[in-house]
Amino acid sequence: MGQTLDIGRRIELVPMDVHFHDITIGLYRQENAQGTTFRVHTYSQIDGAQARIDSVNHAMRVLGGMEDAGEGLLRFLCGATHLLSVKRLFLEACKLGMDDDVSMRPLTILDKKSGLHISATPQSNGAYKITADRDEKGADRRIRLVAGGLAKLGELEQVEEDQVRFDCGMTHDPLIGVLLVRAPNVRSVMRELEQAASRGVLAAPSAQN
Repeated sequence: MGQTLDIGRRIELVPMDVHFHDITIGLYRQENAQGTTFRVHTYSQIDGAQARIDSVNHAMRVLGGMEDAGEGLLRFLCGATHLLSVKRLFLEACKLGMDDDVSMRPLTILDKKSGLHISATPQSNGAYKITADRDEKGADRRIRLVAGGLAKLGELEQVEEDQVRFDCGMTHDPLIGVLLVRAPNVRSVMRELEQAASRGVLAAPSAQN
């Protein structure tokens, strides 16, 4: 009898991967001697499915600054869970194809609504200060909105109206880069997360190709 792989508890799901035969891909959380680790997994037996999983793993390492914990597992260097952040990171990684170039996203974005360039600058103790490139009418409001968006998207502590921090006390520049792109549109992103949470369980091997 084959040994069953303990993949942990599913925390996020992509029901149909548009980049690889519409397979279902899940993100699983495990607790072990290393602390909290994560596994990207599919039950699909299609040729090349493991290569697709490997590409998502690679994207999560580059985009989110995660490290390889061995045996197909990923973890944050700080050892913390950062649950909402890792779920967002997983969804963003799955949007990239196997042949797409992957690079860390910048800590500055163009806020299309205001035309401002908004930046997240790392501070001490895992904090980031949100600033705009111009001091003009409405800039403070957009800064507050982006800071609040980061706090909601990544479960960050909002220290000040323009400052957020990771509760682990460490900076995560790559992860902030992923979250910052979505922060100005936090309402639509939260709706996307709610829809993801309502999806069905990951299909068993007999239910996939």
